[in-house]
Amino acid sequence: MRGLGGLCLASVVLLAALAIGSGARAQEEREFCADRPGIGTPACTMAPGRVQVELGLGDWTREKDAAARTDSVELGEALVRVGVTGSMEAQIGWTAFGHVREKDRITGAVTKDSGVGDVTLAIRQNLRNPDGSGFSVAVMPYVTLPGGGTAIGAGDWGAGLLLPMSFDLGSGLSLEVMGEMDAAVDEDRDGRHPAYGGVLGLGFDVGEAVSAMVEASVLRDEDPAGHATEALAGLSLTWQPSDAMQIDIGLNAGLNRDSPDSEVYLGISRRF
Repeated sequence: MRGLGGLCLASVVLLAALAIGSGARAQEEREFCADRPGIGTPACTMAPGRVQVELGLGDWTREKDAAARTDSVELGEALVRVGVTGSMEAQIGWTAFGHVREKDRITGAVTKDSGVGDVTLAIRQNLRNPDGSGFSVAVMPYVTLPGGGTAIGAGDWGAGLLLPMSFDLGSGLSLEVMGEMDAAVDEDRDGRHPAYGGVLGLGFDVGEAVSAMVEASVLRDEDPAGHATEALAGLSLTWQPSDAMQIDIGLNAGLNRDSPDSEVYLGISRRF
């Protein structure tokens, strides 16, 4: 596990060095646009030669039913985004630590597991307005590489395609839509199955440097071990103390039995 962490860190440093050393800089600085927070993904891309680091400082998810209660905590969920061209960026993501605690509500028995997460590699190609202005749309293929432990690692490779879109409605309002198709890893950690869904979000300005997003998502998962439809509602807030930094906090709530009951998270993003 430590070897994977070192490899991931080396890859991040290499990507950043290549981007910074390229000397390719956008003539005009783009508006700050982070993947965090929220359930969906934006359509904007980084300007060529720019690097953005987005870090989940903490994420706590709770799921409870008649038989068990599961609490999952993730720390150090890192995403590095590098602008490659005027409309394309490369991404690498990795979670440094995850801890899962499950309590049997009938017997009282408790099981615990900890470990690192898998590595995610992605390319986002914007098709219209890469700065996210007006109507913006992108395609984003990604792949997850098995390297994490049993706690938060999937156990096999996975892949998928995201189609994010955003609409500037004016007066500080924006509409975000995202479609998703995945080859998700089976619950038994061997093989893949289809999963698909979408996210709808409404963003609005709260103040000069504070904004909010309300979202709803549905994801259909056709795992051979049992099909499920996850439905979530989310609320997130962002504060931008400077043109190159953002701090966020968010809450997601499950809307049906197939969904986690609640999720709370906090993070920070910085552009270089």
